[in-house]
Amino acid sequence: QVQLVEFGGGLVQPGGSLRLSCAASGSIFSINGVGWYRQAPGKQRELVASITNSGSTNYADSVKDRFTVSRDNAKNTVYLQMNSLKPEDTAVYYCNAYAASPYQPFPYWGQGTQVTVSS
Repeated sequence: QVQLVEFGGGLVQPGGSLRLSCAASGSIFSINGVGWYRQAPGKQRELVASITNSGSTNYADSVKDRFTVSRDNAKNTVYLQMNSLKPEDTAVYYCNAYAASPYQPFPYWGQGTQVTVSS
């Protein structure tokens, strides 16, 4: 089983930046990649970005050119750099691992980290 812990959220003004971190431990050899997901109030959780073990990345259209996902294998940590934040980016952000596809993450979710974009 893989354990993932997210941190780095907070309150930021529109146009600002935040960097989220996702620290992994446990059976990380079973991981093919890590995805960042978010859930806004009243909405379903959605995939925001993902990165494979080889470093390939994918982004949702809504965050493309604003968010960047990266990883530090030595630290077993994945990051999500969020720039030009908009109020609609407000959500709880989660990271999760997957074996085959970021659309099929492992069934265990952490507590997430709250990101609030507001003036």
